[in-house]
Amino acid sequence: MTSRQPIDEPSLDPELVEVDMHLVPPTQPVTGIVTSNEICLRGKSASFVRHVCVDVSGTPLQGAFHAGQSFGIVPPGLTEHGKPHKVRLYSIASPTVGEDGEGRILSTTCKRLIDEHSPQASSEEATRGLHLGVCSNYVCDLAPGDEIRITGPAGKRFVLPKAPERHDFLFLATGTGIAPFRGMVKDLLEGPDGPCKSDIHLVMGAPYTSDLLYDGFFRETADRHPNFHYHTVISREFLPDGRPQGYIHHYLDREIRLHGDLLTRDRALVYICGLAGMQTGVFQAMAKLGIGGPYLKVHEELAGVAPEDWELADIKRRVRPTHRCMLEVY
Repeated sequence: MTSRQPIDEPSLDPELVEVDMHLVPPTQPVTGIVTSNEICLRGKSASFVRHVCVDVSGTPLQGAFHAGQSFGIVPPGLTEHGKPHKVRLYSIASPTVGEDGEGRILSTTCKRLIDEHSPQASSEEATRGLHLGVCSNYVCDLAPGDEIRITGPAGKRFVLPKAPERHDFLFLATGTGIAPFRGMVKDLLEGPDGPCKSDIHLVMGAPYTSDLLYDGFFRETADRHPNFHYHTVISREFLPDGRPQGYIHHYLDREIRLHGDLLTRDRALVYICGLAGMQTGVFQAMAKLGIGGPYLKVHEELAGVAPEDWELADIKRRVRPTHRCMLEVY
């Protein structure tokens, strides 16, 4: 475990950085220029995920976004009902200073949606076949020099605190939920104020090792900064003793560095980003381990119920994150 010097006073609820919001509204998108579009998976995978960079120079977004926020993309064309497509939000994967260090180029992490359409009734038989996500495939097909209509920024709570050195961090991600943490890690360790010395733990969950995103960057960062700890949880691969690795909440349950040290500190903050529902297991694990108090508000109706007996509907309605737990699920 990492020894830590005491601080003058505990930093319980964080004071988050102030951010701009909706400088470019969805009804009036501006034009950005794609500067790069590259695969960001560790290896050959059944998924297709790309790191897409957009030059926002000369727009209200220039220098106005923060790591942890989102921006909007408006795909071209019309819906099947003849109406313009609505804006889709994508997490910003770049640091606050942008990919270029001057706030001109932001980035995102985009996964192609490729699925099979399943008719819900016999009358839908004609629509059976492959379904391609309208916006995700549009974004993944973009080439350097292409124009893209964008909006934003959006989001004001899933951001870093003003004084990060007064906190320690646990970042929990699945899939493209890793995007904001790439930017946050860069802000904390490569920002203009110098590397933050706080303990930073990132736990990334994926089905297979080949599905890890930005894996090289995080491993190199962990090698350079001893206070940054990169953990991977591969749900469809096994531990050396033959047991399944499970999911992020299983890892939290067995990793004492996290539940027995980091999360017991008054200065610790938790950020959770990924598919909707991932917080369910994490919330249950935290409550079961007896460390949920600073991070969760549990309704009195669940107070006498063992966490392992919490129903999914109860968790959605009666368990809420506190100011020390930031949640962004989709």
